[in-house]
Parts: sequence; structure tokens; C-alpha cells
Amino acid sequence: MFKRMDEILIEVPSVEKPDPNAAAAIQELLGGKFGEMSTLNNYLYQSFNFRSKEKLKPFYDLVMSITAEELGHVELVSHAINNCLRGSTDYKEPDKTPLGPVKDSRLYYHFLAGAQGAMPFDSMGNPWTGANVFNSGNLVEDLLHNFFLECGARTHKMKVYEMTDHPAARAVVGFLLVRGGVHVVAYAKALEIATGVNVTKLVPIPSLSNKSFNEARKYEEKGVHTKLYTWSDNDFNAIDQIWKGTHPEDGLPLEVIQGVPKGVPIPEAPSAEEEFAPGISEDDFKAIAKRLKLAGNIKE
Repeated sequence: MFKRMDEILIEVPSVEKPDPNAAAAIQELLGGKFGEMSTLNNYLYQSFNFRSKEKLKPFYDLVMSITAEELGHVELVSHAINNCLRGSTDYKEPDKTPLGPVKDSRLYYHFLAGAQGAMPFDSMGNPWTGANVFNSGNLVEDLLHNFFLECGARTHKMKVYEMTDHPAARAVVGFLLVRGGVHVVAYAKALEIATGVNVTKLVPIPSLSNKSFNEARKYEEKGVHTKLYTWSDNDFNAIDQIWKGTHPEDGLPLEVIQGVPKGVPIPEAPSAEEEFAPGISEDDFKAIAKRLKLAGNIKE
């Protein structure tokens, strides 16, 4: 079961800088093979299908807790895409071609089907597929796959960061570099406990510190890279048998936090009249409000 809050993990800068092609690039971090939808669903199905979870509870707890965080990452990347798309077009009468300014954008689908919002696709417009999910049932094989998956995701985040200077894109990618780095180290430590092999000696992959990126460094300076959350009020606390000791890059002590990080309110998305979204006029709003009052037996 999941509990949802009306929050996102960090504040996404709201700037008037529409960049549809930046949004297309960020789509890779959402619906690509190494995107957040892939990390989420890999860990989700591994957690559903986990065998001998009582005997291997620390590993089960690790996969369960990271799964929950990945839900928040899918949400956060989507908001970055939305912010990059916002303001790409303005309302005009249909005969004045209001969507004309985006006819040369990288992905038409944002405007033809999504009302300038995130879609479950990669940067080329290919739909995300369940074929990206790997769940062998073998603990070491799955952990090794997860380590590789997080390293691949890290590579793509770094490339997207280098591709655009959009403030919303960089803020989100910088944060995810840090949190993805936590998952890399967590799976490396899990593999060391399961096999005796010190996989943490391989990190970081690629061999470039998060401190090289302004938007990632500010989170590392706050110690965000040393914290692993249980994402539960009471459960999954056996991850402290894995997430312990010091960080392999800077030697700072690692910390397990019971619960969730404090988020920020989800920003309001304005209407896009040229996209017929939400497609509710002022008169419609008044009529809806009247019906709601009647349904709730609220007097005028």
C-alpha cells in the first residue's frame, strides 16, 4: 500500500522560459530505458515477487523503500517537463494558428495529445514498455541489475544536464543525481553483504563527482547523499543493516531516517485555452460550484 501527500520532493523553479526541446530531452529521464518509470517498475515488481523476505528482510526492506522514493522521482521529472513546456504557446482564435510556434519542436505529442504535459515516453517519443522490467527472482542477479540500472540512469541525467540550462530541468536533474547516487551506493553495499565483493570501489560511474554540478553540489553540502528514508512510519527499518558505515566518496556517516523527507506544495498549473485544457469556461466553473453546493447541502 502507498500513502500519498499533496507535495513534491523539491521546489521546481517556475520561470517564463518555455523550451519544448528541453522537455523532449527530459522525457528520456521519465520514459527511457534508464528513466524513472523503469527504475520504479523494476523495483516495484521485484518487491511484489520477492522470495524469502523474512530471511532476507534487510534486502527486501531496501527494495521496498527505494520503490516508494522512485514514485516521487517519476512525479518530480514530470513537473520538470511541464515547467519546460509551459508558455510554449498562447491563446488565439483557432484560425490564427495558436499552436503554430511549436510545429518544429522535437516532440509534437506534447501538444497534440498531452496539453503541454509530461507523457510516458522517451526522448524519441517511444512509449515506455514493460520490457524494461527485469525481475529474475535471484537476489544477487537482481541487485546487480539494479546497480547497473542506477548507473545508467546517472549517465543519462548527466547528459541531460549538459544539454539544457533550463532552471527547472537543472534543479530537478541535480537533485536526482544526488538521490540516484544514494541508490547506487545502497545497491553496491547490498551486493557487498550478499557476495563479499566491495562493489562500492566502482563508484562513481561515470567517474565524475556530483560535486561537479552546481545543482547537485548544493544538496551534497546539506548531506542529502548520506540519507536513506524508509518511506514508512513503522516498516522497512532493517535497511540499517545495509545502509551503514560511511559514504565511499567523501567518508561522511550514513543515516537511515524513519519516514519521508519534507516536501513542498505542488504548484498550480495554469489553464491552456489553446489546448482546450481544462476546457472549463468561467460559466462552467460557476455551474460546477453550484452543483457542488447542492450536493453538499451548502446554503448560499
